[in-house]
Amino acid sequence: MDNLTQLRKLGLFDARVPRYTSYPTAPHFAGGIGGETVSNWIRAIPDGSQISLYLHVPFCRRLCWFCACRTQGTSTLSPVEAYVDSLTQELAALKKTLPEGITISHLHWGGGTPTLLDPTMIDRLSRAIFDAAPLGDGAQFSVEIDPNEIDDARMDALVAAGLNRASLGVQDFDPMIQEVIGRPQSFEITKAAVDGLRARGVPSLNIDLLYGLPHQTRARMTDSVKKVISLKPDRIALFGYAHVPWMARRQSLIPTEALPSPEDRLELYSLSRDLFVADGYDEIGIDHFSRPEDGLATAQKNGTMRRNFQGYTEDSAEVLIGLGASSISRFPQGYAQNAPATSAYQERVRAGQFATSRGHAFTGYDILRGRVIEALLCDFEADLPAIARGLGEDPATALALADGLAETLPGTVSLDDGVLSIRPDARPLARIIARYFDAYEMNEAGHSQAV
Repeated sequence: MDNLTQLRKLGLFDARVPRYTSYPTAPHFAGGIGGETVSNWIRAIPDGSQISLYLHVPFCRRLCWFCACRTQGTSTLSPVEAYVDSLTQELAALKKTLPEGITISHLHWGGGTPTLLDPTMIDRLSRAIFDAAPLGDGAQFSVEIDPNEIDDARMDALVAAGLNRASLGVQDFDPMIQEVIGRPQSFEITKAAVDGLRARGVPSLNIDLLYGLPHQTRARMTDSVKKVISLKPDRIALFGYAHVPWMARRQSLIPTEALPSPEDRLELYSLSRDLFVADGYDEIGIDHFSRPEDGLATAQKNGTMRRNFQGYTEDSAEVLIGLGASSISRFPQGYAQNAPATSAYQERVRAGQFATSRGHAFTGYDILRGRVIEALLCDFEADLPAIARGLGEDPATALALADGLAETLPGTVSLDDGVLSIRPDARPLARIIARYFDAYEMNEAGHSQAV
């Protein structure tokens, strides 16, 4: 039986599974986790710790049709300015609650389009952040940049604030595909942004690409990938487009009949992977690539790479605090998510409260299962007894989680001295294998294709 037939038999081309940037995944968050809980979790952070901060800006000048993120369009900066007011209030509340000596190891601004902020807003917001907690030694400060929505003044303001990593959204360079997904963005505009950032000394650049978009073919994908390679990014995220128009209504503008088949999606991914690897990039986990000298490649080699809501990271901080509407925080005790609607978020912050609306407190073997899933998606293997011992659990408990896996998904894994490994030709099934360790019921409609 050839590998494609085996992958088909094991459900790769039919399944919808979580990306597992958290465990349990966000659809399982519920009420009962509010501002008071989050205050207690923040106060429990040990003095002198390093934490990560994620700041969400939900506004876009235009709404891309492929996007399923929580965003809203705006033609003026007035709602953005009001939102920055709320963020500074949230940061002031965080400052009052944080223990002594806290520093930031990783700071990320996402969206939406953070580069909608004008230079004054960028300066004001960065000052509020660093008033709450300064950047630690070797910290990363990254911002998601829309090349259509950046200029010299904003680049100058970001670099002055400490930007040392830029993440540029590309998705695809083909003009016809860009038109179909509502994201016109020429190669020339993208290159100008890359050149401008590099000229200002930004040492690390990341580019995001999508496969599985309407009308993508081998030739078009090859052309886009080669153009990305010509920009010499340090990292590339190659995500599969998740077509969920029942959840993201703007995706109903994308012609379903023009989407590649699951088998074609796998071919587009494999083609892109081969081109990146041939150019010297290391393959990182299930959907990232990086230069061998990049910190992510080093973390993968050292076995210290982690996975969070931004994807793969070398950040080792145990606490990630999300700021802004819909942002998610992770604490050793569980997850907390801010109110998704901008209006509800701002109302809570203006009332002097943390804007938490739901979350999940870890229970049972949540942490153990989550760590096994994370290890499989980061390293394609999980030392089950070692993970259990590191969490103060019985190794037999972790080993029991894998009972029946080899029979359920034959030929995909091996178990040797407690180390569960995904076979190289079964790595496209990594998320399906990870799903085996998920104890929660899953509604497939809420997740992306497994390939």
